[in-house]
Amino acid sequence: MSLCLDSWAVLRWLEGVEPAASRVEQALVERPCMSWINVGEVFYVSTRAGGREVAGSIVDDLRRIVRLDEPSPERVLQAATIKADHPLAYADAFAIATAVAHDAALLTGDPEILASDAPCPVEDLR
Repeated sequence: MSLCLDSWAVLRWLEGVEPAASRVEQALVERPCMSWINVGEVFYVSTRAGGREVAGSIVDDLRRIVRLDEPSPERVLQAATIKADHPLAYADAFAIATAVAHDAALLTGDPEILASDAPCPVEDLR
């Protein structure tokens, strides 16, 4: 089964927070997928923490090491359906929809995703 990363996983990897960082590092060998919506989350959090230059560099790195999924109209509606059915953030719904579309396990530690009945396998990185 392939793997999918959400922004929570990538941010913990960037921060070196264990055990998430080591698991994401292992996952990167397999070139996991990730939604551009979640990359946007990583960008804005990184911009706030370190500035736009740092955030831009992180996005450039992600472009090389993950398979980025552009949100098609079908993916947008799939994420909206997930959001309608589960109490979680819209960006989290994109992470789940991306994992489903790629038949992938979602790597995360996000409490909202972990508490949901996500329609994909979810691996808790906490």
